[in-house]
Amino acid sequence: MAENSNKTKLLSYVLLAAGIAGLAFALVLDFSGSSAGFRGPLLVAGAIVFLVGLYFFPTVEHHRSIINFIFLFPLLFTFAVTVLIPLALGIVYSFTDWNGIRLTGFVGFSNYATMFKDPSFVWSVLLTFLFVIFNMVLINVIGFMLALLCTSKMRGINFFRASYFLPNLIGGIVLGYIWQFVFNNVLIQITSKWGMMNSILANTKTAFAAIVVVYIWQYAGYIMLIYVTGLTTVPKDVLEASQIDGANALTTLFKIKIPMIASTVTICTFLTLTSAFKQFDVNMALTNGTGSVADFMGSYLTNGTQMLALNIYNTAITKNSYALGQAKAVLFFIILASVSIIQVRISNSKEVEL
Repeated sequence: MAENSNKTKLLSYVLLAAGIAGLAFALVLDFSGSSAGFRGPLLVAGAIVFLVGLYFFPTVEHHRSIINFIFLFPLLFTFAVTVLIPLALGIVYSFTDWNGIRLTGFVGFSNYATMFKDPSFVWSVLLTFLFVIFNMVLINVIGFMLALLCTSKMRGINFFRASYFLPNLIGGIVLGYIWQFVFNNVLIQITSKWGMMNSILANTKTAFAAIVVVYIWQYAGYIMLIYVTGLTTVPKDVLEASQIDGANALTTLFKIKIPMIASTVTICTFLTLTSAFKQFDVNMALTNGTGSVADFMGSYLTNGTQMLALNIYNTAITKNSYALGQAKAVLFFIILASVSIIQVRISNSKEVEL
């Protein structure tokens, strides 16, 4: 019995060592830019061998924890490979002169200094914050009002729920081109009767308003469904008790329904905040960021409707400035993470007060 235990322990140690060595060697080959075609299979094989060795690890006390870790490993491994490692590499690349293929050296904070001196980038940041404020307020208000409508006792309510949610099923690129056709061909036929011969996309301010309208039209139905779920969880006996006590509809709404779905409000606010910050597809398809700004930081800008995500894309892909684009992406991550954490903390404190 002891001999079998020793063999199992030895087999476990050998497999663990082989798995770790295979993983490390595959990662070294990948980070060094090697063209070896066996990097991917070696990485997968190393992970599998490591898990097998972990499974045979001779322990009774922690065996259940090991089994749980083995089941979670595919998800954790995928998350590390697709999110954590690229994030770490992106932070490193932001301090280099990386051109998308190779780097020749570190440049320190040069990319960040260049970024903040660029008026078009600063404009994109300010425009993005303005876009987030408009959408976070309007989408939640409209989505909540639609949810109130869709939880009422009117006939055909399922049809209205499906109709309001339908725009969310359309991809942002397709949606942008559809609305571009509407603004440039259909709507202009109507506005021309009142002397407005130009499309609203031809003016920077109205084009920005058009992006806001299209995004609300797309996303409000999704937020509506979340609010519908929250409103349907409000206990009916509480609503009946409020009616017996003589509370009118507004009192019931603000004193009972909204406080009882405070967690739903937090979720919807968080979703609209993060989604609006990351807006890219509608912005690119509808205006591609074009628009004139006569004087901003002493410069004439041609990216009057370009938001932050599109600015980062154009910097890296169109202008082939990958290191600078990566520096902007790192700042974008810091802004988004900071604002999201602050919003969640404020919303949670409001939940406690309610």
